[in-house]
Amino acid sequence: MSKALGIIPARWGSTRFPGKPLHLIAGRPLLRHVWEQCRRAKKLDQLIVATDDFRIAEAAFEWGAEVAMTSASHASGTDRIAEVAAKAKGFSHIVNIQGDEPLVDPKLIDRLVRELQRDRNLEMITAAHPFSDPGEAQSPHQVKVVVNRKDDALYFSRGAIPYSRDDLATPQYFRHQGIYGYTRDLLLRFVRWKTSPLERAESLEQLRALENSVRIHVLITKTGSPGVDTPEDAAAIAEAIASSARKRTRR
Repeated sequence: MSKALGIIPARWGSTRFPGKPLHLIAGRPLLRHVWEQCRRAKKLDQLIVATDDFRIAEAAFEWGAEVAMTSASHASGTDRIAEVAAKAKGFSHIVNIQGDEPLVDPKLIDRLVRELQRDRNLEMITAAHPFSDPGEAQSPHQVKVVVNRKDDALYFSRGAIPYSRDDLATPQYFRHQGIYGYTRDLLLRFVRWKTSPLERAESLEQLRALENSVRIHVLITKTGSPGVDTPEDAAAIAEAIASSARKRTRR
């Protein structure tokens, strides 16, 4: 049976939110919330936090995470996980889990792995869901994806796609959720490819895969997990966690 490795890339130096991985949400660091959700996934054979910062590494060690120290020169989280994957020769599949989505669904992680293991021709997979508010699709901070009839990605964009010429018709917009599964072989090839023109234009590295003729399957889910880009996002998620805890207490 092929084995799956989950990797959570984490860095300290976020431009908009320095120290974000260790920002406390409901009394626990953001990164710990992500790690605990991933631990609930049943299809991951191993889970590693990949970081270049000793503050993050020390904190993660304290709560029991396995940590891999990586180079500080990586341009992206994908480059960071590829460094770890290059040494993890016993794994056929790698799952790249965003370190700023504390409510990531363990069942989604399992679905990604299951689909990769089921389809031997599939090298890359991700997820998306309909916008609850179609107006949010106009934001360049929300990445959209359009898919074909087999739910394979046609294109990703910061623009609102598809464009509707008819003001009376509102198209279905899908918000891309930044979680990826790859074959280990594809991931190691991907980081060797040069940055592509569409990737530079949109600042979306998944377009590098499309421009190199990689099929990206998209799991369409009903809802997704919100990311934390600002302290205000963290406060909103903390309230959501607290509200959920209150509901469980009443039962």
